[in-house]
Amino acid sequence: MNKLILRAALLLISFEGFSQTYEFHTVKDIDALPVISQDKTGTCWSFATTSFLEAEILRTTGKRVDLSEMYNVRNTYLDKAENYVMRQGKAQFGEGGLAHDVINSARKYGVVPESNYTGKTNPDLKYNHNKMVAELEAVLKKAVSETPKNYPNWKADYAAILDTYMGKYDENQKILLPKSGIDNRVATEEKSLTPKQFLASTKLNLDDYITITSFTNEPFYSKFILSIPDNFSNGSMYNLPLDEFIQNIDNALDKGYTLALDTDVSEDTFSKETGVVVIPENDSDSKTILTEIKPEKNITPEYRQAEFENYDTQDDHLMHITGKVVDQKGNKYYKVKNSWGTRAGKDGYFYMSVPYIRLKAISVLVHKDGLTKKTKSAIGV
Repeated sequence: MNKLILRAALLLISFEGFSQTYEFHTVKDIDALPVISQDKTGTCWSFATTSFLEAEILRTTGKRVDLSEMYNVRNTYLDKAENYVMRQGKAQFGEGGLAHDVINSARKYGVVPESNYTGKTNPDLKYNHNKMVAELEAVLKKAVSETPKNYPNWKADYAAILDTYMGKYDENQKILLPKSGIDNRVATEEKSLTPKQFLASTKLNLDDYITITSFTNEPFYSKFILSIPDNFSNGSMYNLPLDEFIQNIDNALDKGYTLALDTDVSEDTFSKETGVVVIPENDSDSKTILTEIKPEKNITPEYRQAEFENYDTQDDHLMHITGKVVDQKGNKYYKVKNSWGTRAGKDGYFYMSVPYIRLKAISVLVHKDGLTKKTKSAIGV
C-alpha cells in the first residue's frame, strides 16, 4: 500500500512538473490610466512615454490627467523634418522614435490634455498615418534634392500635411485648468494656460528622467549615444552592467515608480494572444511555453550583446512597465501596459519574463529617484 501511495505521489508531482498553465499573482501593481490603441501608426514611443508621464502625475499629485499622445507626435514630426533636411537626407525619417523624444517635445512645446488635441480630423476614425508619412517624406526628399533655397516653402507644405491628417493646433490655444487644479491646491477660478504653462501645472520636472541600458561595447556608468535607427535625435543613455540594469528596474517598481520600456517584440514567444512574453531554453518549447511554464534561457551579457549586434534584437516597440507578478513556481514577470488596445494580451497588458527583459530590452526611461543608491552614486545623478 505504501509503495502504491508513493508511486501515485511521484506520478502527480511529475505530471505537475510536466504541464502547468500560468497562474499569475500580483507582487506590485502601480496605477496607470486605461489602455488605449495607437491603431495603424508607428507612434508607440509617444503612447508608452505619455502613459509613463500620466503615471508620474498620478504618483505625485493623485490626479488622473489624460495627456495627448498625438500632440507629442505632431511636434516631434516638425523636429524630425528639420533634422532630415539639415542633414541633407542622410538621417532617419519615419514614424519611429524613443522615449526621450517625448521628453524633448514636452520641454520644447509643453503638453496638452487629450481633450485639447486628439490628432484626428474625424473623431470617429481610427489613427492611420500611412498616407501622411508618405506625403511628408515626399516633401522632405524634394526639399533635399532641390535644396531649401529653391524650395523655400517646404516647411509650410510639410505643416499643411500635418494639419490635413492630424488637425491644426494653435500654439496660442488656451487650456482650461479646472478649479480643483492638478497640484491638489484649490484654485479660485478656472485658468487659461498655454501648453508650457499646463506642463508646469502638472509638477513634472523633465530633468528628473533618465534612460538606462546595458551593453558591453561601451564603458559602464558612462553616457553614450546608442546607434539605433530611431535615435534620430541622438539621445544619450547611461550604460550599466546587465545585473544592475535589472536591479534598477526592480528597485524603481518596488519604490512606486513606473518605467517606459524600449524592447524587441519580434519574437514568436511575444504572444499577443496569451499576453505571455518569454525566452524558452529549448526552441522546441516555443509554442507550448506560451501556455505552460517551461525552462527559460540563461541570458548573459555576452549573449545579449551578440544578439543586438547581429540584428536579432532591435528597438521594435515601446511600452510601459507598471508592475510585477509571479507564477505558481515563483518565476517573476513584469506587468507591461501596451498600446494595442484591450483585446491584445491580458486586457491590454503583457507579462514579460526576466530573461526576456535581459535579452530584449533596449532601454528604460525612469525617474532618477527610482534608481538604487549604488547606481545614482556611480553615474552621478
